[in-house]
Amino acid sequence: MKLIIGNKAYSSWSLRGWLAARQSGLVFEEVVVPLYDAEWDRRREGDEFAPSSGKVPILWDGDAVVWDSLAIIEYLAEQTSRDLFWPADPAARAMARSMSAEMHSSFTALRKKHSMNIRQVFPPQRPDDDVLADLARIMELWAQARARFGGDGEFLFGAFGAADIMYAPVVTRIVTYSLPIARFAASYMDAVINHPFMQDWIAAAQEEEWVIEKFEQPVG
Repeated sequence: MKLIIGNKAYSSWSLRGWLAARQSGLVFEEVVVPLYDAEWDRRREGDEFAPSSGKVPILWDGDAVVWDSLAIIEYLAEQTSRDLFWPADPAARAMARSMSAEMHSSFTALRKKHSMNIRQVFPPQRPDDDVLADLARIMELWAQARARFGGDGEFLFGAFGAADIMYAPVVTRIVTYSLPIARFAASYMDAVINHPFMQDWIAAAQEEEWVIEKFEQPVG
């Protein structure tokens, strides 16, 4: 398998796809492509990027190609075990899938105004009202998952899984922009940040030489 991703400092969707690949336990080749560099437009026109119209992440497994992080999660769950990604309990699994899909399609204000930048921590500023609304909904979802299905585990549904993978970039954004959270969420965020896969990603992001100036501002 080959997983093509963007800069680890900035590419939130790449982080999701990469975490899914690590979670699968399968061997894969990692190809990091600098976003928006001088070769970006030309590179996106290549055959490897054609199925996704140039977007990352994109996973090649022989002749099979999968793009979009949620699709990559589902593909890898099929290749390995659903239980690596989704809770065994049907009610928990239904909620985990709904939360993951909501992350996939929602929280536009948070994503647009607070781009991922793993290498920065900015002083706190009051977020815009639409960002606060996104954060309130995320806190609500996290609280429900932890209360109903978290059990004795550290993650949303006990063990690290697909829902945590989908919300991992949100955790990094909250840290980067010093965004307000509910008190209970701090321990969950610590668990995500300190997960070995996340630590590997963060360490690699620190080593990258590429800088994209538009992502280096306190508010995107």
